[in-house]
Amino acid sequence: MGRLGMPEIIVILVIVLLLFGGRKIPELMKGLGAGVKEFKDAAKGEDKTKAETTTEENK
Repeated sequence: MGRLGMPEIIVILVIVLLLFGGRKIPELMKGLGAGVKEFKDAAKGEDKTKAETTTEENK
């Protein structure tokens, strides 16, 4: 498989715009952003839990 170039990305964006329409795309991006933020928060929380567990075991 080749890499995606600028023409391919533009075609994909046009297809997405045609499928979802201009009004729906901001809602989709908002949901995607919220999901990514939640995932990052969960990953950070997991790291904090591991650090707390390690600290408690060393006492």
